[in-house]
Amino acid sequence: MKLSQFKFNLPESLLATEPSEQRDESRLMVLHRDSGKIEHKIFKDVLDYFDDKDVMILNNTKVFPARMYGNKEKTGATIEVFLLRELNKELRLWDVLVDPARKIRVGNKLYFGEDDLLVAEVVDNTTSRGRTIRFLFDGTDEEFRRNIEILGETPLPKYIKRKATPEDKFRYQTIYAKNEGAVAAPTAGLHFSRELMKRLELKGVEFAEVTLHVGLGTFRTVEVEDLTKHKMDSEQFIISEEAARTVNKGIDEKRRICSVGTTSMRAIESSVSADKHLKAANDWTSKFIYPPYDFSIANSMITNFHTPESTLLVMIAAFGGYENVMNAYEVAVKEKYRFYSYGDAMLII
Repeated sequence: MKLSQFKFNLPESLLATEPSEQRDESRLMVLHRDSGKIEHKIFKDVLDYFDDKDVMILNNTKVFPARMYGNKEKTGATIEVFLLRELNKELRLWDVLVDPARKIRVGNKLYFGEDDLLVAEVVDNTTSRGRTIRFLFDGTDEEFRRNIEILGETPLPKYIKRKATPEDKFRYQTIYAKNEGAVAAPTAGLHFSRELMKRLELKGVEFAEVTLHVGLGTFRTVEVEDLTKHKMDSEQFIISEEAARTVNKGIDEKRRICSVGTTSMRAIESSVSADKHLKAANDWTSKFIYPPYDFSIANSMITNFHTPESTLLVMIAAFGGYENVMNAYEVAVKEKYRFYSYGDAMLII
């Protein structure tokens, strides 16, 4: 398939820049894969589509406050430093993006916060905006993390033009987030409230938690018309023995297995055994799922509404069927569903 087949007209007014008032009261479009039928619901109605022993696969990655602002030594120029990932804990080496990049050279020092709470030195250039920096900090790892918490901001996607607020720290994070390492939230999970999780649990729905640390590649635009030529960024994922067991039991018992989000889907599809079961893993994946694709693990999924020509929309079309999904998106625009990170949700069954 070609990238241009995933174009649609998305008015800017439909890009959600604020979360819904209550997590589980965003809108929910239900798309039936077999018939293309569409239902309009509220997210908490998801309860009606799952039964005892069905399995939901959740990505429990935790977003860390990755966006920091520092000052360059001598000039005092303000530099945005976006922490991508920790390369070496002992040496406090980090892979980062800097903006404006042209001002930042190897050997430069950057100062963060009142009284220079943290200081970092640029040790390498990685890409045009990418740098490796080393934080010059003698305290414990716990103290270092605390300083990052104090100095860092919630890394809201660039399309949200406002400053991050204390509320974002809570709302741009799933309630079941555990393993720190993501610079973007697995947004399908943002709709789950504690109450809804409890009600699903009481109904007998089982949860299998996997981890995929979402990187900035999730927002990267596809620049090739031929989808087979697009290269995804590599992201770390972890699937425990326990999660694999829960999912495989559901597969064997022919239950509804629901991948909550595209990131959960990438993780599970990156670790499939020869007999189409889920394998425990701790690995990296750069898997790009595009039509036609034969999914092995999940038979349903929850996802947000994605932007035109994005890798996420391409994956959804592979799962729900190209015509079904593109038609559903046309309906979503007409019905003014909210798109993107803080937007509404879709359940594909």
